[in-house]
Amino acid sequence: MKRRNFIRKSSQAALGLGLLGSMNLLSSCENSAEESAQQAEQSADLFFKLSLAQWSFHKALGLNDDKKVTLEHLDFAAKARELGFEGVEYVTHFFQDKAEDEAYLAEMKKRAADNDIQSLLIMVDGEGDLAITDDEALRTKNIENHYRWVEAAHFLGCHSIRVNVFGTGTPGAMAEAAKDSLTRLSDYAAKENINILVENHGGMSSNGNWMANVMKEVNLKNCGMLPDFGNFCVEREDGERWGAKCIKEFDKYEGVELFMPYAKAVSAKSYNFDADGNETVIDYRKMMKIVKDGGYTGFVGVEYEGSEHTEEEGVKLTKALLEKVGREI
Repeated sequence: MKRRNFIRKSSQAALGLGLLGSMNLLSSCENSAEESAQQAEQSADLFFKLSLAQWSFHKALGLNDDKKVTLEHLDFAAKARELGFEGVEYVTHFFQDKAEDEAYLAEMKKRAADNDIQSLLIMVDGEGDLAITDDEALRTKNIENHYRWVEAAHFLGCHSIRVNVFGTGTPGAMAEAAKDSLTRLSDYAAKENINILVENHGGMSSNGNWMANVMKEVNLKNCGMLPDFGNFCVEREDGERWGAKCIKEFDKYEGVELFMPYAKAVSAKSYNFDADGNETVIDYRKMMKIVKDGGYTGFVGVEYEGSEHTEEEGVKLTKALLEKVGREI
């Protein structure tokens, strides 16, 4: 073949491939737009919006026996969008050393924006107990440990950080310590327009009456609750905080109902599902009716914590159940 003919035929082929590629890209964009429109339409008739708690993918993020990471923290926002969520809830464990790394936080913020995802809150762990009663200096240090996460949340555009109210001592003494810690931390966070949220996460924080009373007495606009559907174990064997058998549990439905007046976020915990797609431990219809009756219209965060399904399957099942129940009630 003469060079001129070769060039002409190659150019025609390239043009054809280019047009085909453009058509494929256009088709892909149209499909993505159509999928997004369908998801938006499906969510439009719900009284709440859907977010994804990062803990749902804690194994993929490296908390597994092999420490193997199959989902990078910076890719979490894209994963949430892929699964049809509008917001995300981060966990400090997965970027523990990045709270003051502005370049890293800026990349997190960019990834969320690129995927049209709202960064809602940061679940803070490992910064010290806020209801200890025997060491005031240590409790003050623990309060101040949370300051950097308040600032990180503000930078990312979150509305809140979630804290834990653990401690030792009598329930009365712990309540006084918790109220003081939450008040001081909330006062600091108010400067950054950030809420301080307590999750029922074990111990006295899972005692609905005790925790609701602490909230009532703190009585600050930017101090509230993150009710979790499943964390209502008040006491475990041998005094263990995690893992051991639960020997005293507060009624989960009563607990969520007590917390709803203070709720600024909601965590839809799930463990396992039956053949009809219903959660086997938590009555989602009953629970979401409590949420709705509480006048809540914000984000409900999917937090799958089971082992019978893959993390992604568990997330999808939880999301589907919330959407189904949300329409029915």
